[in-house]
Amino acid sequence: MGTKLLTFVGCLNREAPYFQGARGVGLSVFAFDEETLDTELLCETDAVDNPTFLSVSKDGSRVYANSEVFVWPEGLVTALAFDRDSKALEHINMRPTLGSITAHNMITRDGTKLLVSNYGMGESGPNQSLVVYGIREDGELTELLASLAHKGTGPNKERQERSHAHSFTETVQGGTAIACDLGLDQLITYRIGDDGRLERMAETAMPAGSGPRHLALDPQGRFAFVTNELDSTVSSLKLDAASGQLELIDTQPAVPDDAKADNHCADIQISPDGRFIYASNRGHDSIVVFAVDQDSGALSLVGHTPCGGATPRNLALTPSGNTLFSANQNGDCVAMFRRDAASGELTDTGRSISIGTPMCIKFAD
Repeated sequence: MGTKLLTFVGCLNREAPYFQGARGVGLSVFAFDEETLDTELLCETDAVDNPTFLSVSKDGSRVYANSEVFVWPEGLVTALAFDRDSKALEHINMRPTLGSITAHNMITRDGTKLLVSNYGMGESGPNQSLVVYGIREDGELTELLASLAHKGTGPNKERQERSHAHSFTETVQGGTAIACDLGLDQLITYRIGDDGRLERMAETAMPAGSGPRHLALDPQGRFAFVTNELDSTVSSLKLDAASGQLELIDTQPAVPDDAKADNHCADIQISPDGRFIYASNRGHDSIVVFAVDQDSGALSLVGHTPCGGATPRNLALTPSGNTLFSANQNGDCVAMFRRDAASGELTDTGRSISIGTPMCIKFAD
């Protein structure tokens, strides 16, 4: 038996009109043996509504789960403690997110703050795009430290009728974070003050109608890689860490031309060595693999791998980079793939976790 990883899976447990059913419990914790691919369910809870995105502390003792509920003008983020000995999740506290359709959160690299983004629908309620909370030593979320709202529209009248902040990702260097706004076709870089205050540093225009969604960073902090949900592409950009400015390098199709009409890109992950990018395609139901030129940041297609289910919403690479998980929302499974470190190619192991409407996966050492 190899070393076991804690594996946290958030699943839909409340219906929403833009999802195709809610068949999950809520939040589940597994022990995963990367050598044998065996998993053991440690605990689960239905006490969190629609935990569609999670962040987990490095040691797995703290979990921060968004609640994305269609009828709520504000989402929630819930702090939980996981105890390895008792194999139990315990509630710490929760905070309103000051915006609807809460889409993403991230623990800052120093562990002191939680960055939250709200996709947002309509104009009611506080209607904030980005929110920052402090994290106390016991894992409790503090009162609000900062929030702000993006304004504007994009050319896609159906999907870009307003700002839709889909993710907020801290840079490798720390102290700055990049928001992907699907509604504005923009990447917006902010400096994070010690007090949590956000200062806008730079704006980067993405191709019109592309709809930037999620972002992954080169381990050395030189490049950023973005999934564009609306036009099914993946972009690479050069990052100037000092100014926060991003410069578009390359944009490649994530699916074949004949699959574009019915596809929407979702998540993106990068290998630990920064040489390969993995992005999920909902509709084509595949994981696209790109090699990254280590000098220029340009992308070259390695291939497409069937996701092992349907609607791959979220991907996760184990810390070793040897195994990739795909949360197949409408396939009711988390599929497991072995990754070839030299070629970047994925091989379906035929193993999976059977679980209702999985939405997000996080590992802890």
